[in-house]
Formats: sequence, C-alpha cells, structure tokens
Amino acid sequence: MNAIEVYMAQFPEEVQVVLKRIRALILATAPESEELIAYGMPAYKSWGKPLVYFAAFKKHIGFYATPSGHQEFAEELAAYKQGKGSVQFPLDKPIPYDLIERIVRFRLAENYNQSRQ
Repeated sequence: MNAIEVYMAQFPEEVQVVLKRIRALILATAPESEELIAYGMPAYKSWGKPLVYFAAFKKHIGFYATPSGHQEFAEELAAYKQGKGSVQFPLDKPIPYDLIERIVRFRLAENYNQSRQ
C-alpha cells in the first residue's frame, strides 16, 4: 500500500468509498499530477504547484483547492461550511463529485497557466 492508501484505510468503509472516489476523480482529471501526503492528508501537485488536498473527518470531507479555486466556485460552494481555501462536504449529504471535478479542472488550468509565465 502507498501512503494515500494507508491514509484512506484508517477510516470506516463508507468513508473509504467517498475518499477512493475523490482520489479516482482527481487522478482521472489530472493524470500527470504528483500524488503525496502533505499536512497529513492526500495532496496533489501539478507543474510543481499545489493542486488540491482532501481529508476525512468525523462528519465531513474537507476539500482544499486554495482560495482561488474556491472563489471561482463561490456561488456553488455557498451551501457548504467554508474557510479560506477550504470547504466541508457533510458525509450525511450527497458529495458533489461533479463540482469537485470542475474545481480540479480549474486549478489544473490555473497551475498550467502560471507555469507558462
């Protein structure tokens, strides 16, 4: 098992299903991204810059896409508890996988554009 799999394995099965789906979505959307553990959670980098992070907690999934990633989707994220560059998706509600994918795509394009400057 790699570090990401070890991280996910510590959670109940129903949470692991969510974590595995988020991971698969990120890897499918950004297959060239670097996968690692940073700040104690699964993290992804593209073009040497942070792409997104995610983590499981007792009652929610934390998703971290930097402030710019959250600003771009502020209207859609308004229904969720947020911090600067973070959002909490409650585990007792449907996880917005389509929104997560769009955020990853946005951040990927943002990192690519910054790498070209």
